[in-house]
Amino acid sequence: MTRGHCRLTTLEVGSFENNCYLVSCAKTGEAIIIDPAAETDTIIRAAQGLNVKCILITHGHSDHIGALAGVKEATGAPVAIHREDAALLPFPPDFYLYDSQIIHFGLCALTIIHTPGHTPGGICMLMGKSLISGDTIFPGGPGNTAIPGANRRQLLASIREKIFPLAGTTTIYPGHGRTGTIAREKKNSCYGK
Repeated sequence: MTRGHCRLTTLEVGSFENNCYLVSCAKTGEAIIIDPAAETDTIIRAAQGLNVKCILITHGHSDHIGALAGVKEATGAPVAIHREDAALLPFPPDFYLYDSQIIHFGLCALTIIHTPGHTPGGICMLMGKSLISGDTIFPGGPGNTAIPGANRRQLLASIREKIFPLAGTTTIYPGHGRTGTIAREKKNSCYGK
């Protein structure tokens, strides 16, 4: 997907079919890698020729960070995650992500949206009308809350209060699987009232 100078590339990697995202500025070559889940070489090849400014993690589950150490070593880029999930990383992050924070790279920018529930430090990232949602929301329903540390009530509140107010035409780019839209998800009764 390309909008203006901003390009979003999806890399499906690993046995859990995770979506790793490479977001770059076509004009400056600055880029961000999001959720380097697996297949370090695949991610590094996709980022070849780009200046990777940082590596952002939507949440600390192992299936989203399997290639983190290798990608960090290859790019030298700093790693960031929400403070509440930092202990899940294999090493301390270089900086923390927080709600409403704006990450600039070239002529592009991402806004961090803290969406706890799947994990306490779960985040989404908004770039224009593109939402990189990690495991917060998928086409067809919210992220898994039948796991230790998850809170279904909190996740549903995060989705209703922080995701659903976004434009209905916003495309959801989830941590696994296909894309969807906010408008389509708002019609799904699984989110409650």
